[in-house]
Amino acid sequence: MSVVFGLDGGGTKTLAALADRQGRVLRCDAGPGLDPTAGPDWQQGLADLVGDYGAIDAGVLGLPYHGEVPWITTEQQRVAAQVLHGPVQVVNDVQVAFEGAFAGGPGVLVLAGTGSMAWARGVAQDVRVGGWGDVFGDEGSAHFIGLSALRRVSWHLDGRTEAAVLCAAVLRHLGLGDGGAGAGFALIDWAYGPGRTRATVAGLARIVDALAEAGCDTARDLMAEAAGHLVLLARVAAGKAGLSARSTGPVRWSHGGGVFRSALIRAEVGRVLGTDAAAPRLPPLGGALLAAARMAGWQIDAAWVARLSDGLHAVQDRGA
Repeated sequence: MSVVFGLDGGGTKTLAALADRQGRVLRCDAGPGLDPTAGPDWQQGLADLVGDYGAIDAGVLGLPYHGEVPWITTEQQRVAAQVLHGPVQVVNDVQVAFEGAFAGGPGVLVLAGTGSMAWARGVAQDVRVGGWGDVFGDEGSAHFIGLSALRRVSWHLDGRTEAAVLCAAVLRHLGLGDGGAGAGFALIDWAYGPGRTRATVAGLARIVDALAEAGCDTARDLMAEAAGHLVLLARVAAGKAGLSARSTGPVRWSHGGGVFRSALIRAEVGRVLGTDAAAPRLPPLGGALLAAARMAGWQIDAAWVARLSDGLHAVQDRGA
């Protein structure tokens, strides 16, 4: 049987699947995240997840940091070629998210999870903007929102600003009390201790969003600032890809990542870009399968994409 393989390797969760020429999902498996910066075992994790998939017509793997860090890129390609039996292409995980969102067509995907990036496709080229990582900022991302919240908390504890509601909520979430005596030193100890990770900082974005929905002005300011950065990513990417000749006006866009679960973020980004987001036609895993099918030379039409979408959503509903 002719089959293609797709993989979406996120920072916290990885999904892999097989699909046939009719767009039917034949198999789907979930595994741990494959972020090479989060631990030393990601190569073995990739091998364990996909090592028994057998012969394939083509495979596309979307993996974090691919094309960005040379040694990581080399290792990802080596492991993929070693464990999969057939032609294999490794690409950046944002690329498969883009392929899924627009089913290979033009547009701008704004991704805001732990990190942030925009990926655009115009007539002649693909363009990415952002994606520099937390050292540079990852503006608009969950990590950015969480770090901005921590900064406001430190200012409040110093007396440099008023952010009592945000401060109390963040400290409680971190298990550091309610902002009384010693809270500053406890926060410093947490921030520079072994328990702090990119994921724990990014997790604070949910606290900020909930406070913003409840009417906290400080939290609303932080979410509006994040939305502004995401708008800028989208506009610059659209301009560089030749999708927009102006810095204003509607932009055809879609989104991915946990930050866009926020109704405030979706509404504000859509308002400034001049149109609501287009619903992704396929999830990132579907983008990987679609790219693999085209790599295999299959004829793909709208019905194939629809069957693949239905199959992936059915798998998702079953908890894969």
